[in-house]
Amino acid sequence: MTRRLSETDLYAPVKAYLEARGYVVKGEVGAADVVARRGDEEPLIVELKTGFSLTLLQQAVARQAVSDTVYVAVPRWTGKVGWRSFKGNVGLCKRLGVGVLSVRLKDGLVQTHCDPVPFRPRKSKPRKAALLKEFTAREGDPNPGGMARETIVTAYRQGAVKCARYLAENGPSKGAVVARATGVVRATTVMRDNHYGWFEKVETGIYRLSQSGLAENVIEA
Repeated sequence: MTRRLSETDLYAPVKAYLEARGYVVKGEVGAADVVARRGDEEPLIVELKTGFSLTLLQQAVARQAVSDTVYVAVPRWTGKVGWRSFKGNVGLCKRLGVGVLSVRLKDGLVQTHCDPVPFRPRKSKPRKAALLKEFTAREGDPNPGGMARETIVTAYRQGAVKCARYLAENGPSKGAVVARATGVVRATTVMRDNHYGWFEKVETGIYRLSQSGLAENVIEA
């Protein structure tokens, strides 16, 4: 029968790793799993867990009240899925200012994946611009927060609905006419791209409501 992994299995490799770097290491000091000192430097604290969890992160953040040099140590991942999950958790720890160590239990190899330094997120100007553009363009607040992504009413969909309603009332029309009447600046593009399958091209630049658009009751949407 295979013995269940314990947090204490991580202690000896982590202690050896830190001692090789000049630290004096002691376990279970105060609330911390591992405390290490090197000269007059700030104490280095490590929280040990058999896997990432909210509890581990909460403990690590709590230790930051004592020291800025806080790490978590977990067993090394296995497989591609394990690596993706581990990588995501490392990213979260970076944002919390917490360092990450992994321990390969078969030989005690310890690897540092990030150090506890203040996190300075890189902002994405294109993403911010896209967010604000959608916020400004969307009419009202048609979506309760937390709903399924595929059912969200976007500003694009609102524009497509306006175009469909105009065609239902006025019949086949030029894109430019629809744009002026509805205020949907990109009406021609919306109808040409036909993302929802609501439109049909009659001739160059002229569109009508499709049977699919009528069947989905988009006019009442």
